[in-house]
Amino acid sequence: MPRREYQESLDELRLDVQQLGELVLERLDRSRSALEHTDTETAKSVIEGDEEINQRYLELESACIDLFALQQPVASDLRFVAASFKIITDLERIGDLAVNLARYARTRDRPLDPDVAIDTIGEEARSLLARSLTAYGDEDAAACRRIAADDDGIDALCQRASESVTRDLIERRVEGDPWAIERLLDDVSRVLLTIRDLERAADHAVNIAARTLYMVDGDPELIY
Repeated sequence: MPRREYQESLDELRLDVQQLGELVLERLDRSRSALEHTDTETAKSVIEGDEEINQRYLELESACIDLFALQQPVASDLRFVAASFKIITDLERIGDLAVNLARYARTRDRPLDPDVAIDTIGEEARSLLARSLTAYGDEDAAACRRIAADDDGIDALCQRASESVTRDLIERRVEGDPWAIERLLDDVSRVLLTIRDLERAADHAVNIAARTLYMVDGDPELIY
């Protein structure tokens, strides 16, 4: 492959990774909206749309493998392709987490406890993903380090929210309705899973930043 076509292939890979990121970000937004509004139709569309993300992931995986096998990139190009290969995996997994959130929305018949900061956690996780995609596109090492540092705040939010839900379960007394305890346990489980999956989405965003930092500077400090 001539050098010009090779560079075009690298540029196309970068653009395709960013477009996959935008699609995953959009699905995360829709799943969060479905949760907030108990919107089963939006939740259904997120679940049914997961195949599109999976297909795009496989196409990009194949493109990365072709670049490895046929072009044998070296130095910065090798780091770029390797980082992109890892990043698409994190994006695909965030897409799976968006599907989880959509499924929770479809099985929930009451609003989430207003005392639990689900919206705040979701917005922070979403922001971290958007910033990591921008850092990847801009090759911004400083932004990658800020993203990793800001993840501590999300972890703290998630811990406080989980403790609040658990404490509420312990303190609540349910009388009269024999099914009330079962419904309460279902609600608590669903909220805790929601918190967990949003935290995992943020962790994958940090992974994207870590791989981007390695891509730009050859610095693995955030990977380990």
